[in-house]
Amino acid sequence: MKAENNNKDNQERLLVSYILSAAWFVGLGGLHRLYNGKIGTGIVWLLTGGVLGIGQFVDLFIIPNMVDEHQMKLRARAGLSPLGVPLNQPAVAAQVYRSPQEKLMMQLLRAAEKREGKLTVTQAVMDTGASFAEVEAVFKEMLKTGYVRIGNDPVTGAVTYDFHELN
Repeated sequence: MKAENNNKDNQERLLVSYILSAAWFVGLGGLHRLYNGKIGTGIVWLLTGGVLGIGQFVDLFIIPNMVDEHQMKLRARAGLSPLGVPLNQPAVAAQVYRSPQEKLMMQLLRAAEKREGKLTVTQAVMDTGASFAEVEAVFKEMLKTGYVRIGNDPVTGAVTYDFHELN
């Protein structure tokens, strides 16, 4: 299907090029060259009447090559091979990077699961091996996003983080 589209585009460009070449009869020789990216010679043809008509006549035979060459340049600029296949495949990550904070969140979830969905900072430090500051920072982040609720232990009064989705 891609090849059919390329062929159709090529035929349309070829037809337009021949129509622009016929503009020589009204004094506009070289428009087909400008259309196909041959700016320098297109201007020369325009100013000299298609090099007195000789260049215009010769171009009737080389217009198909000009069209093909221009199509190849356009494809190359778009990052496609001559057949329309992308040259550079996008890189796809095989593994997603997890930040230390995300890893700590997972450890906290596992620890809370073992303790019926409730966890204190001290328990979290003991279960994860992370520092108090790291655990508190992650708890605050989880509190902001709604993953945990804050409360107090009725017996000790310690601040507890309730993972309400685990209950």
